[in-house]
Amino acid sequence: MKQVDKISVKELTGMAEKMFYKLVKAVVDVERRVVVVDAEMHYDEEQFLLQQGSKNGNLWGVNLYPAEFGTDKFIEFDSMINVRPGHGNDSRGVDDPALRQTIIKIVSEVVHE
Repeated sequence: MKQVDKISVKELTGMAEKMFYKLVKAVVDVERRVVVVDAEMHYDEEQFLLQQGSKNGNLWGVNLYPAEFGTDKFIEFDSMINVRPGHGNDSRGVDDPALRQTIIKIVSEVVHE
């Protein structure tokens, strides 16, 4: 698991091949604009960020599919850590379209060819 400021699709592909073959789990802190990747569970990444001072309501789990980089299928909004009825999110996805766009923007700033 590691916090990344920049990461290449090639690096993500290597991580995916070692762990889940097609995907890399990531957690995005939308307030601090921080991304953590490469853990078996979103929960582990979430706990890492909480220890670094992140607030739970700002953390959102996604799956990254390196082979789909540059398409709408690159980021999948699906994680148990996203189920937060108290924060207005009742699903494993990210229900707020504006929040989804923020996550996409942060990920696009971090991941490159």
